[in-house]
Amino acid sequence: MSAPQDDQVDRRSFLYRASALAAATTVGSVALPSIAHAAPAATEPPALVEAPARSVDLTELTIAEAATLIRKGRLTPEDLVQAHLDRIEAFDSTYQAFNRVLADEALARARSLGRRRGGALHGIPLAIKDNYYTAGVTTTANSYLFQNFVPPYDATAVRRLTAAGGIVLGKTQMGPLATTRATTPDGRITTVNAWTPADPSTDPGGSSSGSATAVASRMATSSVGTQTGGSITAPSNAQNLTGLKPTMGRVSLHGIVPLSYTRDHPGTLARDAMDAAIMLTTMAGEDPEDPRTQGLPPVPDLVTAATPIVRAGRVRSRWRTRIGVIPGYTSGTSEAAAARTAALGVLAGIEGLSVVDVTMPDEWDLLTNAAFNNVRLPERSEPFLPMLRSDLRGFGVSVTGWLQGALLGANEYLIGQRAKLRLLERVLDDLFAQCDVVVQTSPTPFDALGLPELALPIGFTTAGLPIGTILGGKPYGEDRLLAVAAAYQASTDWHHRRPADPVVPAARTLARADRGRILAEEVPDLMQ
Repeated sequence: MSAPQDDQVDRRSFLYRASALAAATTVGSVALPSIAHAAPAATEPPALVEAPARSVDLTELTIAEAATLIRKGRLTPEDLVQAHLDRIEAFDSTYQAFNRVLADEALARARSLGRRRGGALHGIPLAIKDNYYTAGVTTTANSYLFQNFVPPYDATAVRRLTAAGGIVLGKTQMGPLATTRATTPDGRITTVNAWTPADPSTDPGGSSSGSATAVASRMATSSVGTQTGGSITAPSNAQNLTGLKPTMGRVSLHGIVPLSYTRDHPGTLARDAMDAAIMLTTMAGEDPEDPRTQGLPPVPDLVTAATPIVRAGRVRSRWRTRIGVIPGYTSGTSEAAAARTAALGVLAGIEGLSVVDVTMPDEWDLLTNAAFNNVRLPERSEPFLPMLRSDLRGFGVSVTGWLQGALLGANEYLIGQRAKLRLLERVLDDLFAQCDVVVQTSPTPFDALGLPELALPIGFTTAGLPIGTILGGKPYGEDRLLAVAAAYQASTDWHHRRPADPVVPAARTLARADRGRILAEEVPDLMQ
């Protein structure tokens, strides 16, 4: 791998494409300009990873570890699936990560796969966020509007995961219509954070709450989520996972209940950088059903990018990379600030990585404020205008946010879109003139701009809660983000840590208890 893909892409062409994508929200689906790049023609990436298992507990295995055991005939898909179903049976009444478990179907699929050699995910148990279409299986988006919806086909991402041998264990709880942390459609809290299963007040992260809790609690090996405003990175940071939100268009949105045409991103919540690379490699690629995926650079060799380089006991970065530190990133005396400082020290000690302070582009605070961010609201309301006009009760606790979108003025929307493009131009030209990757405390504004982000664990509080951070990258820079994360994870062990199981008597009490609720007036401040 001579160079990361973000060094081979014309960043101005990404800006032109973003402009055309914004226009597509008003004129309908259009052919988007192709991204100019110097990357070689697509080649088949190494799909199979050799990874010796570190644990005898099957539910502790990463994708790479489990796949290696299956290929060597030391583990069957059926045994792996059964181990995860046993944990779901024992603990999901407490965690409430799933809203539907497909136990019989998963076991039948595992038996049919058997020991024969298969794809990169052969026999791997996965959890699917309930806004991804699953053929013949109810897909509710945790909403009254879709409570009886049974799709006739799989979402493109799901189809690719199962074609590679992945096994769907079930559909995961999520924020209603992908807005807040997971609740029932009327706002009653469901999914808890796997690190504090007896305390529902600890946020598991939203809206991909169930996807995160399923992996963190070892009820699935990996999972998929969606992000419009932090819904992959937030739950990953909250639950000690490695979450990867790719560049807009890298993964098809076909067959996913929409939230925002220019901001929705499918992605993965995994245990480490390698698993995230395997999942994204499987999901990514052009799809004739989604114009946002067309005309892009080929998917690079993400698996090699996520393979750490260790020589003579020392970790080395795959590419020379400047890691930008935004103002205030380590300010204060909080445990999070201390963890960030320590993480930067680790990164600075890795050969090939340098840590540099960066200044933010002109008018940063203005261009990233809530008023401009609200241009996302009409995009989420537009597909649902008939429902908004006929019966507001169908939107449950999130109705206020949907009404805000319907009532935002056209002038505000247009000004906001222009501001977003101005911001993107300054990020590409000014911020990334100073660095190759930037550390962030928030997904804003990279998810709004369609740029890739990777969340990873960097420590714990004294109370035992995970602390994470977010790396933001240049367009199509997933390989560089994975390489940085892999080097960091080869130098630390935060990502290996797992939460304790719920205490069974307390778990039963929590399962029957009222976990609290989110009120409609609170949702606008919480929704992504």
